[in-house]
Formats: sequence, C-alpha cells, structure tokens
Amino acid sequence: MSFWLPFKNREAAGRALASALSKRKFENPIVLAMPRGGVPVAIEIAQKLKAPLDFVFVRRIGVPGHKEVAMAAVVDGAAPELVLNEEIRSQIEIPQAYIDREMKAELHEIERRRRDYAGTAVGPEITGRTAIIVDDGIATGTSMRAAINALRRKKPKELVVAVPVAPQDTIDALRSDVDAVVCLQTPEPFYAVGMHYKDFHQIDDAEIAKALHEFRDSADLTQNAT
Repeated sequence: MSFWLPFKNREAAGRALASALSKRKFENPIVLAMPRGGVPVAIEIAQKLKAPLDFVFVRRIGVPGHKEVAMAAVVDGAAPELVLNEEIRSQIEIPQAYIDREMKAELHEIERRRRDYAGTAVGPEITGRTAIIVDDGIATGTSMRAAINALRRKKPKELVVAVPVAPQDTIDALRSDVDAVVCLQTPEPFYAVGMHYKDFHQIDDAEIAKALHEFRDSADLTQNAT
C-alpha cells in the first residue's frame, strides 16, 4: 500500500507536472488537453513549455442503466475513433444499436464543445511534433486509449501521456502505446482520481472559457513583448 499527499487543485497539479515535463526537453511540443478536467492542468504545462495548446475531445459511453461505468470512449476527428472496454463488454451483452446511438450523441456534444472552446480556428499541426496528451488523471484508461489511437493517425514525432495521478497497472498498460508516460503519483490501492485532490470540483464551460481567455491573453502579451 502506498500513500501520497493530494494535490491542492488541478492548477497545482499542472504546475508540478509542467516542472517534470520541462526536464525532459521534448522537441517542438504541442499540449493537447482532454476537456474538461485536463484543461487547467494543460494550461500550466503549455505556459511552462511555451507550447501551443489544443484539445483532444473524448467522451465516454456508459453501460445502459449505469452511465458512470465506461464501456467505451469516442474521440472526434475526420474518422471518429471508438475504443471499447473489452473486459466490461465481455461481461455484459450490449446491443450494437445502443453503442451507435450513444456514439452519435457524444459526437454531437464533442462538436459543441470544440466550437465553444476553439471556435472556427484550425488547431496547430501535430505531424512531426511531440504531442503531449494531458488529463487531470486516469482511472481505467479507456478515454486515454481512444485519444492515443486517434492522434497516432496524425503522425506525431513522439506521443506522450502526461497526468498527475493514475493507478500503476493502467500506466504500465499504456506504456506500449506511446513513446513516454509521465505520471507523478501512482497510489495503491487506487479508488478514484478525485480522491487525490483537495479541490476536485466539477468544471463547467464558463470556467473553461475564462481560463482559456486568460491563457490566450498571456500568450499574446508574451508574443508582443518579443
């Protein structure tokens, strides 16, 4: 059994993670936040690395009647990526029609969030860069695997997963899918991401919009000063 001090909030976790990432000297990095919880973490990293910030939108699909149990995850793109949690799928017979319907609904929500967060702007090019995928934590890894699979198609030079906290077995399982994994804490036993934060409040779109506005303003000021 291992014990770790909880992070004060997502911003504090982001600063600690940014410090660890900055020592790696990644070449030409781009930071990709997984909304909503990954955005405050990713902003701190993008500021520290002086890297552009974009998003990778992933939505979980829950088991019928138990939506909190993720049986799949879908990520947007020209060819949307669906990743199934085969362990759960093998235990519960879930109709394909349900999966198709839920996937369509989640893609609509992804489209709305991308429009709200990024507008009509085209995101920075990922091909040939070090793509750093950031979230506030990982539990089962279903959402992260969907993001990894989708981003691989964009041909980054390196693909890196960066999170403040996750279970060790999930981190071990992800290592073969990416070039590097940076995780600050791997508590055992692991119950939930939120248990490792003092403040893990539900983030809404207004909070995300405010944080992104402040980030973009600070980036503009830096560029104008140089």
